[in-house]
Amino acid sequence: QGQANKWVKNMERKAKLEVLKLSDGDYIRRLENCIQFGYPVLLENVGEELDPTLEPLLLKSVFKSGGGLCIRLGDATIEYSEQF
Repeated sequence: QGQANKWVKNMERKAKLEVLKLSDGDYIRRLENCIQFGYPVLLENVGEELDPTLEPLLLKSVFKSGGGLCIRLGDATIEYSEQF
């Protein structure tokens, strides 16, 4: 796991990889920014159960709204970049 983690970090460094932990207080806000701007995300220290807020993201439940793609993350509807 450590080797894979290091490999992902090296591969996505140029693409502005955002490394998040579910224990971070602002991880949802940082995740929203990455989704909107198309930056890659690495979630670290994930246990057996995930935050239910992430389900639409994992299922890629995007929809069109106002000519663009959007996704619901928790209570917020945010723009979804196709580069994400």
